[in-house]
Amino acid sequence: MKIALGQINPTVGDFEGNSAKIIDYSRRAQAAGAALVLFPELSVCGYPPRDLVERPSFVARNRQAAEHIAAETRGIAVICGLVTPALAGTGKSAMNSAALLRDGAVAFIQSKMLLPTYDVFDEMRTFAPATSQAVFPMDGKQLALTICEDAWNDKHFWSKRLYPVDPVETLIRAGGNLVLNISASPFWVGKREFRRDMLASFAKNYRVPVALVNQVGGNDSLVFDGSSLVLGPDGRVIAQGKSFEEDLIFFDAQQLTGDLHGQIAGDDASAYEALVLGTRDYVRKCGFQRVIIGLSGGIDSALTAAIAADALGPENVIGVGMPGPYSSQGSIDDAKALAHNLGLRFEMLPIRGVFEAYKKTLQPVFAGLKEDVTEENIQSRIRGSLLMALSNKLGALLLSTGNKSEMAVGYCTLYGDMAGGLAVISDVPKMLVYRLSRYVNSRKPVIPLASLEKPPSAELRPDQKDTDSLPPYEVLDAILEEYIEDSHPAEQIAKDHGFALELIRRVIQMVDRAEYKRQQAAPGLKISPKAFGYGRRFPIAARW
Repeated sequence: MKIALGQINPTVGDFEGNSAKIIDYSRRAQAAGAALVLFPELSVCGYPPRDLVERPSFVARNRQAAEHIAAETRGIAVICGLVTPALAGTGKSAMNSAALLRDGAVAFIQSKMLLPTYDVFDEMRTFAPATSQAVFPMDGKQLALTICEDAWNDKHFWSKRLYPVDPVETLIRAGGNLVLNISASPFWVGKREFRRDMLASFAKNYRVPVALVNQVGGNDSLVFDGSSLVLGPDGRVIAQGKSFEEDLIFFDAQQLTGDLHGQIAGDDASAYEALVLGTRDYVRKCGFQRVIIGLSGGIDSALTAAIAADALGPENVIGVGMPGPYSSQGSIDDAKALAHNLGLRFEMLPIRGVFEAYKKTLQPVFAGLKEDVTEENIQSRIRGSLLMALSNKLGALLLSTGNKSEMAVGYCTLYGDMAGGLAVISDVPKMLVYRLSRYVNSRKPVIPLASLEKPPSAELRPDQKDTDSLPPYEVLDAILEEYIEDSHPAEQIAKDHGFALELIRRVIQMVDRAEYKRQQAAPGLKISPKAFGYGRRFPIAARW
């Protein structure tokens, strides 16, 4: 049996567009001789739909769309993900399901049993879990159909399992001899390798082939890498889809041979492609064509501009320089050079006069008080106001440029540099910013060397350096990774790295105090196992 994996990029709620894509890929698969084609988890409605599933009309549209797809794909069996009504008495509105469409009708429905509630997932909140699952026959095979998390509870792979049941094991015991998994598995650096190893574990342990089709594209903060896989009973990869783009791949379920399409190699390259894809889809799916970026001459805005230019085309990116009283000529020149190298439209809006007007207006109230961080923040907020004015006037989405290290410790200004509709690099630590910038220049040198080499500075007071307020970034990032991603206490971090305990505790205190800022930030693109946003939920008013 020849089977196809339709690795597509759906949009949440776009039933017409998603259905058209599924129909198109199904016809292409049929023309190539496939008997069955698989599509990702909730591909009919898009993933994650979140609280849209509580609307009866949304749930009903899923079934209507599935029936339309079935009618348009006669001659090939189609498996696609959709929302179905929950059973009475569950207290839920819907179930996360997979439908087998065959001979113009919905022939079989299997619902997801394991509903994750960790990290960015909150499926138990919206979906009712399946209480049972079954195999179904096709061309001499007994197919074990699972949905994403259903395949993530193998007792041979996990030292600590999250669920008391393993749907894969149950289906194999029921006679399943080919495991199919439709997924919407979000990307983070290292996830592709982890996913492959996990699938290989139960393929080898149960001696069955495994086929996973994964969603690709960006939806809100999440980026899905695709990278669909088919593994033989020995754990060997026999087919794979591309990373970060739509793809259609085929494999022979009897001969265990298939297409092996190339994937993006290396952590830095993968992280960069994820940011490009996430930016493109966020901007386009939100209905924008152009973006605006404040260009300071620093490395963060330079990387953000490079990502935006690759995502949307340089003709759709507007760079804005806003020199203030403490901006160096070098930074101004670097911003201009970056815009020229990338081919961006560049506008210059000096803020010195506006800043002086602010100070004059506030002088009666500030009389007798020394200048401090207040005046620094005023400069940042002037820039934020100008950028938002351009955004409103030109109908272009403002991209904020703060990195994860700054967001973590609150080294950012509310309504200033935090202003924007998408925080492109808010999950990129400062040291990774430098690595990704060097990766950009390895392809084509567009980021000025000075932006890479000069000490980081907000340039909001004379001779200011980031290290006036923060530890060196190589130290800060090491502390942040252990505290944010691994939840390690100060004492363990000190033991692991040899840093002063007092320094670590100060950093941790800065992280905790900045929670109120992060919860007002623009959505960011997740590329790490633990990003700020709805995958990391902490109280603001707390004394822990």
